Amino acid sequence: MCPASAPYLTPSVRYGAHNGDVRADRLLSILLLLQNRGRMTAPELAAELEVSVRTVYRDVDALGSAGVPVTADRGPAGGFRLMDGYRTRLTGLTDAEAGSLFLVGAPGPAAELGLGAELATARLKLQAALPDGLAQRSRLVQERFHLDAPAWFRDADPVPHLAAVARAVWAAEAVRVAYRRWNGALRHRELHPLGLVLKGGIWYLAAGAEGAVRTYRVSRLLTVEATGACFERPAGFDLAAYWTEQSRRLEDELLRGTARLRLSPRGQRLLPMQFGAAGNRALEEAGEPDRDGWVEVSLAVETEAVAVGDLLRLGVEAEVLGPPSLRAAVGRAVAVLAGRYAQPADGGQEV
Repeated sequence: MCPASAPYLTPSVRYGAHNGDVRADRLLSILLLLQNRGRMTAPELAAELEVSVRTVYRDVDALGSAGVPVTADRGPAGGFRLMDGYRTRLTGLTDAEAGSLFLVGAPGPAAELGLGAELATARLKLQAALPDGLAQRSRLVQERFHLDAPAWFRDADPVPHLAAVARAVWAAEAVRVAYRRWNGALRHRELHPLGLVLKGGIWYLAAGAEGAVRTYRVSRLLTVEATGACFERPAGFDLAAYWTEQSRRLEDELLRGTARLRLSPRGQRLLPMQFGAAGNRALEEAGEPDRDGWVEVSLAVETEAVAVGDLLRLGVEAEVLGPPSLRAAVGRAVAVLAGRYAQPADGGQEV
């Protein structure tokens, strides 16, 4: 095993059969929850820690036996709380917890990476270490700002091998993978995982393979096998710079043509939803609207065959003005649709 991998291991791997370590972490979590949030009921603690209410009562008794001043208030507004003025200073972060803080605004991706438990504990420890004023501000930020990484109207890719890939990235350990390419072809590769990128709810892996750095969609990894062999990261490799360059290159390769469109007011609202950054750029450079609110835009598009399908998603809210071959191709597609829908479905009678 590569030396860097140990701090990253998820709780189930690190703890193994050492249930005492698991309980010690849970007791600390209860203590930090009560310190950060004040009074909490047993069901609230059980839901937060994903244990039974009975386990919470046993843990609270254990805290009391250890000298922690936990008091129980009865009644509708009751619950457990720490005695006024008591604060713990057991707030040191483990390596994995410290690393997880870089994902503090993205709990969903952190869980996918296998860092959900570390992130939750790190946040509690960090809040407990803050002075009262900063701790309150931290809680207000969490209440009022939230990052939701996945894109709208699309389920996130299933990524069963994401945690294994993340461990390999962290450890600089080579992996053998089976990978399904976009065209359906199956490939087997030994990869040197360099970094993970979450883009629009989709995970991508930057990895060295056959002397070059390439990008792989994590959901297309069919198998991931750790080799136990460590590798040296390329000197000066910058994940953010690599991704920026790859994104620009991909856009240049895909968006080879330009379509001239007329868009209704609703079509103008749909364009960024359907075409993303290219749609936004087209609207920024749009001409003046006519008296009905329609505007002309120039939109970067892919090949003609792809562009026809993409533009049809705008429906009656757009008219293709050019180039002539694209306008004719869209017209042919619309004619086919018109003929198809002119007849009742399944040969039935119109009503």
